[in-house]
Amino acid sequence: MSAADRTASTAPGWIANQPYVLLSITALCWAGNSIVGRLAAGHIPPVTLSFLRWSLAFLLILPLAWKQLRQDWPAIRSRLGIMIALSVTGIGAFNTLQYWSLEYTQALNTLLLQSAGPLIVAIWSMLLLRVHLTLAQAIGIVLSMAGVLLILTRGHPAALADVNFNKGDLIFLVAMTVFGFYSVLTLKRPQIHGLSMVAFTFGCGAASLIPLLIWELNVRPVMAFDAQNLLSLLYVAIFPSTIAYLCFNRGVLLIGANRAAPFFHVVPVFGSIMAFVFLGEQPQIFHVIGFALVLAGVFVASRKQAT
Repeated sequence: MSAADRTASTAPGWIANQPYVLLSITALCWAGNSIVGRLAAGHIPPVTLSFLRWSLAFLLILPLAWKQLRQDWPAIRSRLGIMIALSVTGIGAFNTLQYWSLEYTQALNTLLLQSAGPLIVAIWSMLLLRVHLTLAQAIGIVLSMAGVLLILTRGHPAALADVNFNKGDLIFLVAMTVFGFYSVLTLKRPQIHGLSMVAFTFGCGAASLIPLLIWELNVRPVMAFDAQNLLSLLYVAIFPSTIAYLCFNRGVLLIGANRAAPFFHVVPVFGSIMAFVFLGEQPQIFHVIGFALVLAGVFVASRKQAT
């Protein structure tokens, strides 16, 4: 039985073989991560937030993953370099850069830059795997990006001229480039159980941050252990970490990085929905049109090409 089959047989119900559901759950969790990350900015230093997030996620997943991790250790050891690279990029570097950028930039900027995710993944796919975008994937990316821009500019594309980019945006663009590399590199991972994958990368990714954490503790104030900060840590450890990465890794394994990448565009859509629910904003016609464009683009780009 392959690692993918073993993952499907142990995951709850049918969801393990539903890539679009899995990637939608991922997008929902990551939309919440952006909100919590902005709330934490200025209260929890970025390396501290990233280190505690992954350390806590590792402790949460380890009891569930221990048996599989022991069984899969020979396979992990055979591709240890790949596994360490995945840990350092997708776990350690990406999230630290993301939280660092949120100390300097506004939400609109990060959401705009996040829309470049599918293009970044396409470039890495070409460089690492020699896989090129199909026409359908390219059309889907353009459609969904148009929908995102329509939502973010509230139906007035000219508003893009008023966006001021700063060093936080550059940091976030680097973060997206790192995550694009991680997304494609996951396809070169050893054939191991999904629990083994997240347990190893969470633990190794957290460990890779220790030198930076020591430096940060010496140059920045230590975070306050108050209720808001502790709730923020608990949220980022469970939802955008444990749940989202299990779903994302499985989704990419099922349909590939290029077909999964358009789901980056669903993140700002969920972010807008959260604004309706938690901030009392009222949906407008541009939201409806934008959502329709995003969903159409994701549908077109993520379809399996006919053979």
